[in-house]
Amino acid sequence: MRKTHKLTLTAMLIAIGTLSSNLLFIPIGFTKVFPIQHFLNVLSAVLLGPFYAVAQALCVSILRNIMGTGSIFAFPGSMVGALLAGLLFMKTRKIYMAFFGEVIGTGIIGAILCYPIATLLLGQEAALFGFIPLFIFSSIAGALIGAIILSIFLKKKIAVFTQKETTVK
Repeated sequence: MRKTHKLTLTAMLIAIGTLSSNLLFIPIGFTKVFPIQHFLNVLSAVLLGPFYAVAQALCVSILRNIMGTGSIFAFPGSMVGALLAGLLFMKTRKIYMAFFGEVIGTGIIGAILCYPIATLLLGQEAALFGFIPLFIFSSIAGALIGAIILSIFLKKKIAVFTQKETTVK
C-alpha cells in the first residue's frame, strides 16, 4: 500500500472514530465505554502498521476530547494498545495477535498507566472497581469486533486489505 493510500485511510479512520464517538458509546456509571476506538486501533494496526495506528489513536483521542466525548485516559491507553497491536501483527502476521496486542496494551498496560490519574479524579475505590474493569471490557469488546471483521474481510481476499504493493506492467 502506498504512503498516500495509508495517509488517506488513516484520515478516514480518524473521521469515522471522531464522528461515531457522539453516537456509538456505552454510558456506564461515571464513564463511557467506547469499543469503536479499540476496533479502529486493531483495524489501523493490521492494515497500516504501528506508526499509523498510533497516529490514528492520538488524533481520535484529541478530537474526541475537544468534542467532549473523550477521556484523558484514552491518550496513553489507546496509543499503547495501537502500538502493541501493530507491532505484534507485524511480527506474526496473525490477526489474533493484533487483538491480543490491543487488549494487553490498552486494557492492561493502559489501565495501569491511567490508574494514578483515575485515583486522583475518581477516588481509589471507583478507579479500582469501576475504571479498570471498564477499561478492560472496552478494549476486549472493540478488539474482538475488529479481529472478527478483519478476519472476514481477509478470508474473502478483498484487495483493499492486502499489505502487498501491486504493480501494473
